[in-house]
Amino acid sequence: MIWAILALLGVPLWLCALAITAIVWRNRELRKRPGSVPVRIRADASKRWHPGHAFWVHDVLAFRGSPAAWKERLVQVGAGAVHPASAAESKGLHRLGDGPVVASLDLVPSGSLQLAAHAEHASLLLGPFNGKETP
Repeated sequence: MIWAILALLGVPLWLCALAITAIVWRNRELRKRPGSVPVRIRADASKRWHPGHAFWVHDVLAFRGSPAAWKERLVQVGAGAVHPASAAESKGLHRLGDGPVVASLDLVPSGSLQLAAHAEHASLLLGPFNGKETP
């Protein structure tokens, strides 16, 4: 339907296809970065888990939503802890395998965030806070 509207407005379809290809290619390149983890992210106010990829740069978590690049987020983290997902949390976590883990992150200056990933990525979820005790 959207293709027909764009064609009627005079937008060349090859231009639309080129733009979509560029977005998909950039997203795939970011997912191949060392340290990139496929995650689900949820802010405290939200009940929905959003899929994407995350990686750490010092104490900053960078997140990019999938399948497109509409949702990006950079947050500074003060502390974090990882625990196995509860039965209630697991209901919203699809395609993360058996026994997903959830990391609760305290943001700077305030707020919190939750990340969920496959159990094999548990050590990557905390990034620089892996192995540190949380206050």
